[in-house]
Amino acid sequence: MNLEQQSQENVEFMIEAIKTKLRMASGAAMQASHFSVEQYEDIRDLYEVVDSKDKFSISEVEALVSELGKLRKK
Repeated sequence: MNLEQQSQENVEFMIEAIKTKLRMASGAAMQASHFSVEQYEDIRDLYEVVDSKDKFSISEVEALVSELGKLRKK
């Protein structure tokens, strides 16, 4: 997957990867289709943070989920 290319497909890939890695219980509420290519760089930044770590504290998960929530389409 080439994440250099900004596309809805890449946005959806990154959102799904973040949800899986964080084991989000509320993952169904955080559908990839709720995110826009317009926030691509911010989503990619979050993806890279999540992808770089194996374990997260509860406060880290809460902060990451909060950031994801801010990036959702209104």
